[in-house]
Amino acid sequence: MRRSIALLALACAAAGLWVLPPLLHETPARAQDISGQSTDDGAEVARVRVEKAARRLILLDESGRPLRVFTGIQLGPAPTGPKHFEGDGRTPEGHYTIDHGNPASAYHLSLHISYPDAADRAYAAAAGRAPGGQIFLHGQPNGFGPLRAPGDWTEGCIALKNSEIEEIWQRVGDGTPIDILP
Repeated sequence: MRRSIALLALACAAAGLWVLPPLLHETPARAQDISGQSTDDGAEVARVRVEKAARRLILLDESGRPLRVFTGIQLGPAPTGPKHFEGDGRTPEGHYTIDHGNPASAYHLSLHISYPDAADRAYAAAAGRAPGGQIFLHGQPNGFGPLRAPGDWTEGCIALKNSEIEEIWQRVGDGTPIDILP
């Protein structure tokens, strides 16, 4: 939503994409899907909530009212419990921030989650291990087409259908809080 067109153009040019896809346009007050249809009444996304056990991602407005619910999210191969260490196959739990987007990732769009925070780093350090990182909301692997990879396959990220991450990409700006619940 609040992403710089210049940054996107630079990233697309670096990736060899000379034309910006239509889903990357900015719409400050109202999100649109790639067909141009309004996705809701124009309320801005103030927070993202992920419910791991329910396999649900919810976009919330300022009052906590759900604006959009996505079901069937995919997690790391060890989805129960919080991420503590690099390579544990778990998805973090806690309060973080969406801090930047990557239009040229190995997956169909990606939004970076601010894991690990200071508490995560301290926990891992106390055990003499690395906390891991590079946790994203993202689509399916590039080149997978309209198919969806089966099961929980990420390294701790939260994967969605490509059409779902396209909508989230448009609606969720840098600095948006994200709560990841068990």
